[in-house]
Amino acid sequence: MLGFRLLALSISVTTALAIIPGTTTIPSLQSRVSIPPIIIPAITITPPSITPISIHPVSIPIFTPVSLDLHLPTPTCVQTITPDANGYVPPGTCNALYKFYPSFAAALVFSILFGAATLLHIGQAAAHKKPFCWVIIMGGLWETGSFITRTLSTRAQQDSALALISELLVLLAPLWINAFDYMVLGRMIQFFLPTHSLFGIRASTLAIYFVSLDFVSFVIQLVGGAMGGNGEPPAQIMKGVHIYMGGIGLQEFFIIVFLGLAVKFHVQMRGMEKRGELMGTGKRRWRWLLFTLYASLALISVRIFFRLIEFSAGTGSSNPLPYHEIYFYAFDVVPMLLALTTMNFIHPGRILVGPDSELPKISWRKKKAVKSMSMVEYDDGKEVLGDAVGNMSKVEYDDGKEILGYVV
Repeated sequence: MLGFRLLALSISVTTALAIIPGTTTIPSLQSRVSIPPIIIPAITITPPSITPISIHPVSIPIFTPVSLDLHLPTPTCVQTITPDANGYVPPGTCNALYKFYPSFAAALVFSILFGAATLLHIGQAAAHKKPFCWVIIMGGLWETGSFITRTLSTRAQQDSALALISELLVLLAPLWINAFDYMVLGRMIQFFLPTHSLFGIRASTLAIYFVSLDFVSFVIQLVGGAMGGNGEPPAQIMKGVHIYMGGIGLQEFFIIVFLGLAVKFHVQMRGMEKRGELMGTGKRRWRWLLFTLYASLALISVRIFFRLIEFSAGTGSSNPLPYHEIYFYAFDVVPMLLALTTMNFIHPGRILVGPDSELPKISWRKKKAVKSMSMVEYDDGKEVLGDAVGNMSKVEYDDGKEILGYVV
C-alpha cells in the first residue's frame, strides 16, 4: 500500500510542474554542458642564494664604574711645621724654599743698586748713540728683576713662583753681560786695527761666533735652572744642577778662548803703539776699555767658579755655601754688580767714537752687487773691485789680509 501511495505522489508532482507556465524541464546531469578542466602549470620558485654569515661569539666585559681619580701628583711631603709670618720654615722641612733666612734689606738694596746702574746704562746708550748697548741693559734689567722678586719672596717664602723667577733671572743675567763683552771686543778690533780682523777673522764674524756660543750656553743653563728650581724633588734638582754646571762650564771655556783673542789684540795694539801708528789718530785710550773688558771677564769668571764649587760640593750640610746667604752676595751678586758698573765708568761710547766705532752693515742689494764684482790686479799691489753699475772699492793687502772696507 505504501509503495503505491509514493508512486502516485510522484506522478502528481510531475504533472503539476508541467502545467506551470514558464517552467522548463531540468535536464539530467548527463545532458549538461561539459566544461573542460583548467590545468594550472606548476610554478617553481627558487629562493636567491644567500651567503652564509658567521657570527662569532661576543664577550661582554663586566661593567666597571669609572673612577673619579684625577691622578694628581702625590704630595712629596706633609707640612707639620707652621710657617712664620714671612712663610719661613727650617731647611729640610716641607715647603722650605730657602736653606737660610733670606734678608729683605739686602735684596732691597741690591734691587736699587742694579736698577740705578741699568738706568745709567740706558742714558749712556742714548747719549753716545750706541744701539748695541741694549744687550748690557738687558743684563741689568734681569738682575734688577731678580732682586725685586727676591725682595717680595722674603715676605712670601711659601710662594714657589717668586722664588723660581728670582733664581732663574739671577742665574741667567750674567750671560747678557758676557755677550756684551764679546760685542765690545769685536768693535775694538774694527775700530783700532787697520785690518779690521784678528787671526784673519773679521771683527763682525768674531762677534757673531761668540755671541752664538754664549746663546748655546744660555739655553743649557736655562734648562738646568728650570729643572733644579726650589721646591722640586731632590732627584730632579740634582739633575738640573748637573745640566746647569755643564752650561756654566761651557761658558767659562768660551771666556778662556775669548781671552786669548783679547790678549792677541793687546799685543798688536802695543806693537802699533811702539811703531807710532796711533799718534794723531785719537785712538790712544784703548787700554782703558781693554782693561775694563778684562775686569768684566774676570768678575764673571769669579761668579762661575763660585757656582761650580757650590754645586759640585752637593746640597748636604757638609757644604756651607748653600746654607749661608753671605756667600751668595759676596761671590755672585757683588761681582756681577761690579761687572755692570765698570762699563758705566768706562763706557764703550766714550772710547769708540767715529766712523769705525760700529761694525759696518750692508744691505742685501749691496751684498748682491759685491758678489757680481770682478777682480782686477795691478802691479802696485792693489786691486780694484768693479761691478756692473760702476761702483769701485779699493782693496788693500796687509800681510796677506784682505780689507774690504766694510763687512759683507
